[in-house]
Amino acid sequence: MAFDYDLFVIGGGSGGVRAARLTAADGHKVAMAEEYRMGGTCVIRGCVPKKLMVFASQYSAAATEAAAYGWDVKLGDFEWPQFQKRLKAELTRLEGIYTKNAGNAGVEIMAQRATVKDPHTVALADGTEVTAKHILVATGGTPFVPDTVPGIEHAITSNEIFDIETLPKRILIVGGGYIASEFACIFNGLGSDTTQYYRGAQILRGFDDEARGHIAELIAGQGVNLHVGTDVERIEKRDGGLWVKATDGREEMFDLVLYATGRKPNTAGLGLEGAGVKLGRAGEVIVDDYGQTNIPSIYGVGDVTNRIQLTPVAIREAVAFHETVFKGNPTKPDHVAVPSAIFTQPEYGAVGMTEEQARDERPVERPVEVYTAAFRPMQNAFIEKNERVLFKLIVCAETRTVLGCHIIAPHAGEMIQLAGVAVKMGATKEDFDATVAVHPTMAEEIVLMKEPTRVHK
Repeated sequence: MAFDYDLFVIGGGSGGVRAARLTAADGHKVAMAEEYRMGGTCVIRGCVPKKLMVFASQYSAAATEAAAYGWDVKLGDFEWPQFQKRLKAELTRLEGIYTKNAGNAGVEIMAQRATVKDPHTVALADGTEVTAKHILVATGGTPFVPDTVPGIEHAITSNEIFDIETLPKRILIVGGGYIASEFACIFNGLGSDTTQYYRGAQILRGFDDEARGHIAELIAGQGVNLHVGTDVERIEKRDGGLWVKATDGREEMFDLVLYATGRKPNTAGLGLEGAGVKLGRAGEVIVDDYGQTNIPSIYGVGDVTNRIQLTPVAIREAVAFHETVFKGNPTKPDHVAVPSAIFTQPEYGAVGMTEEQARDERPVERPVEVYTAAFRPMQNAFIEKNERVLFKLIVCAETRTVLGCHIIAPHAGEMIQLAGVAVKMGATKEDFDATVAVHPTMAEEIVLMKEPTRVHK
């Protein structure tokens, strides 16, 4: 059977673009449909704009510290319109790069919604139907917002936060994951009176418990009004803003309510089930180790598969897809010991196992040693700032392998990238110990922890 395309990609995010570019560059006929903007969540409404907001929000604390160090600093209000103008220009620039690179590789880009009609047919919003030997679903994720809260229509999500017209004086952030916690730090740093509700017992569920508690204490100490065990009962629009009643009985007024209560795979209305593709309970595209669905011609990569929701992982999955399907080299994406960073303030970098995972999942005959160091770094101690950093290693007592590394400190994201290489290679605690410290730095503590804080037998 002759097809219009060798590959049709639905979704112009990092994973989809990488797969399309590699395949087109190899001489195959490739098309891609993106209904919003090229670049996907990460570039347009996720990692990139969020990190730029993190940068902007850090200057208020930096100015305070500069004054303590002796600088004559006078800090005015944050000019949101000025920042937003530059932000939009930067996102437009990056979108252009994504579009240009894909086009230069030979990808035909269709700026409209596409759905799957059958295993080899894609229907476009303009009514056109095209056929493809292979279809790759790379539509990413979308914010999850509970529909059971009266007045939820008055709230916004992370999709809309970068387009707000004015900086809120009072903001409520609902959620306890990394997105919610990052935005709590951002708006607190930008000068908003920031409140965070999370219905669970502690923020950052799924991460290391000790690290979660450390971060919660730090951000509360910085001024975030953090309330755990608390959720929104109802929202009403009133004169002066949004009235919110919480499940613990408190009533407060806010200018903006941001829901960051997780993300779900973006598969609604894509026609996948009609084409026979099996979806999971969360709506995710179920794939095997090679990204293939139960329909042999249809594949999935990135957040839409609900595996590890990180942009670099989506890109790795896209490369593996290309190698498997178009290079004849079956390749499984590696999801083991993936480093990650949470851009709270300070940052949290992690790779490998949490203490809880190591304690509960390791064989009983292999005890686990935990090494920790929490201290005031030189920069804080000099100005009598009490904020402490945390370094933590999880070690198998029998093999001496470092199973996990956790860092909470300024620039932890930069540090964990390098530590991740060692953990991925299977470095032992003795390998860390044999490495000469770089002095004076915070990071030197990672090779100076000699005695375990505790042992799980």
